[in-house]
Amino acid sequence: MKTPDNSTPHKTERPVVELKRDLGLSSAVAIVVGTVIGSGIFLVPRTMIQRVGTPELVFVVWVVGGLLSLAGALSYAELSAAMPEAGGEYVYLREAYGPMWGFLYSWTQMWVAKSGSIATLATAFFYYLANFQPELEHVFFTIPLPLGAHGAPLELRYGQLLAMALILFLAGINYFGVKLGGEVQVAVTVVKVGLIFFIIAAGLGWGHRPVQAALHASAAPMTFAGFFAAMVAALWAYDGWNNVSMVSSEIRRPQKNLPLALIWGTAAVVGIYILANLAYFNVLAPQEVSASNRVAADMMRRVLGSAGADIVSVAAMISIFAALNGSILSGARVPYAAARDGYFFRRIADVHPKYHTPGVSILSLSSWAALLVLSGTYDQLFTYVIFASWLLYGMTTAAVIVLRKKRPDLERPYHTLGYPLVPVLFVVMACLLVASTLYDSPRESLLGLAFIFAGLPFYFHWKKLRRSR
Repeated sequence: MKTPDNSTPHKTERPVVELKRDLGLSSAVAIVVGTVIGSGIFLVPRTMIQRVGTPELVFVVWVVGGLLSLAGALSYAELSAAMPEAGGEYVYLREAYGPMWGFLYSWTQMWVAKSGSIATLATAFFYYLANFQPELEHVFFTIPLPLGAHGAPLELRYGQLLAMALILFLAGINYFGVKLGGEVQVAVTVVKVGLIFFIIAAGLGWGHRPVQAALHASAAPMTFAGFFAAMVAALWAYDGWNNVSMVSSEIRRPQKNLPLALIWGTAAVVGIYILANLAYFNVLAPQEVSASNRVAADMMRRVLGSAGADIVSVAAMISIFAALNGSILSGARVPYAAARDGYFFRRIADVHPKYHTPGVSILSLSSWAALLVLSGTYDQLFTYVIFASWLLYGMTTAAVIVLRKKRPDLERPYHTLGYPLVPVLFVVMACLLVASTLYDSPRESLLGLAFIFAGLPFYFHWKKLRRSR
């Protein structure tokens, strides 16, 4: 059969086996809620109170971060319903700004953002498991090079080996079918949300408020830089609301289910986070939260004794397990989409003939994330991830406006509520956040930038190969 004149060379080389639409609305919502609620709800209040000083300002940061995430979800809903393809932001950036920006997004997700997020979650998992097995925090080897925090030698712990094994285990689950991965996501998300509501009920119903003097004492002076540093922590906790768009090509009735999952899933997370922090500060004084590495565990220990702390550790591990599964399930579709277009290693575009999953992409992303577990501490990793992510989140949200001008003919089953104010506010806040993070954490931020733009030579290499085909 003769190839149509308007076809592009790379399309003849695409795999015959395609991804399947095996995910329903419940799986899509579970990806949003399950991926967003990971370790942040249990860990980041300490960082936030250290930065802004008072519980009132902590709640301001949570609300602002939640509204910002919801603005992003409202904007992404339009894009995902109009272009329900694998890769999410990769597709939106490609259509709005050209293939180079789509490639840089996929490059960043593969090597920095998504892989770093997976590594961060796995690191947090072993922190909580160490509540039962303290030997996991023991250092078994030290690399005498300035690769650790603030240029110190890099210390390797037993728990990092466990975190790496967990990542590879979940990669195996998702290798054997998106339906299996989706079912695991729904089940674990239901369990973890139930446990979190139990923790909230315990803190609000059985806890005793700190004395007024302690309750209103400031844990740190408030500064502009401190506010945005706290916002980085909050946005790490909210990060992941966009992940469902990455599996758009595997969701049934995507024009309806994607906007519903994005908007209602994100709104549910905001409500859960606010309630959880009300419970924390109902039991612990600001200084206690500031000094606690495990805020939720310390709150429950105060309410129910050592059994309460154990419940939190179990809830945190289940929560992180779900977030890890959702991140691997969704994140592997981004390098897959780039490879399908000829802008990444060709094997990454392979779809398993039996399981209909991008198996090579899943294993590649997970293996790299497992290596990143060795790269640093929790705080270092989430700053590294957030900076790289929000550079491109801002551009993607602006794509709503760009494509309204560039592609007025594009069918849009859903239109962004509050357009153009909602996407503009998101983009402005994203710019402020990126600038503040660069000022507050220059080492991690510049490393993230270096990784992004290190992709340009590879882009031009693959572009040349693509033309030659």
